[in-house]
Amino acid sequence: MITGTENGAVRRSGRRRAHAPRTRLAVAAGVLAALAAALLGPGIAAHGTGELHIPAAGTTTLLRVAVFAALALHLGELAGARLAGAGPRPSPYALGAALGGAAASAGQIVLLARVSDLDITAVYGTRDGGLLLAMANGFALAAGCVALKRPGYAVAPLALVIGAEALRAHPEPYTPEIGTALTVVHLIAASLWTGGLLYVLRVVRLRGGGAREVLLRYARLAGWLYAALAVTGTCSALRRLPADVVLGSAYGRVLLAKLALMAVASVLAVAARRRLGRRGGDAATPARTELAVLAGVVVVSALLTVVPDPHWVSTRLSLR
Repeated sequence: MITGTENGAVRRSGRRRAHAPRTRLAVAAGVLAALAAALLGPGIAAHGTGELHIPAAGTTTLLRVAVFAALALHLGELAGARLAGAGPRPSPYALGAALGGAAASAGQIVLLARVSDLDITAVYGTRDGGLLLAMANGFALAAGCVALKRPGYAVAPLALVIGAEALRAHPEPYTPEIGTALTVVHLIAASLWTGGLLYVLRVVRLRGGGAREVLLRYARLAGWLYAALAVTGTCSALRRLPADVVLGSAYGRVLLAKLALMAVASVLAVAARRRLGRRGGDAATPARTELAVLAGVVVVSALLTVVPDPHWVSTRLSLR
């Protein structure tokens, strides 16, 4: 005899199989869109601004997307495992993420050597080269922690990666320590929001209706993460972007695109939370769309670290 619970499980399994082809198609389309945005985005954003051409900007952006994605997957899994509590858990992504992050960081070193016409050992002696080497080693150490069944120990090498990335992304001649601190907080919050949401949705898919409490715990954490992102993002934008070149610089244009995506993600997050507060409400559907939008935010954030410093455009305009 088949019980009502078993019938429900069979129906859910059937729905998942029916939606699987569409899900795979949507993921494939999203990946292609992300590749196109990473490779073509720097040129499109800088069109008509008169800014200097950045060598291999598209490839660099793609590698930086991989770095940000690796951080989100690994940190999100560490946080999500705590939120998940007791019960079945999805297969881990941390090892693959850490190895991918190490490869992407090493790839940037090779790319830097090529565009600078330097050998690898000489690149290590440059500021960017040394920081990229630290990131590659940090990811490699994090992968070692996972391989040795000590995933919690990966927090320390991942902190090294975040610190090196913050220093690399803000080579400011004025108060660099403030820009670095803002970037550290921003990067941690963004990684936990995006990666944590992915992990929690995988738990929901695995456990079904029994994962409601996991979503509630994540929603409470996400509120604090959003506040941290809003504060640090606003402060960084005010410091980095002169008001007179918001539309006339690649940085300003990309930042506006990021803000638009963040607004959409915010609306979806609120919708998911409201559904979560209603008995029987389906919070997973808007949360999945939110995750797709956050993936776009990751790509645009990588673009922001590649496009030229907007102060050059502002200085040029002031001299006219």
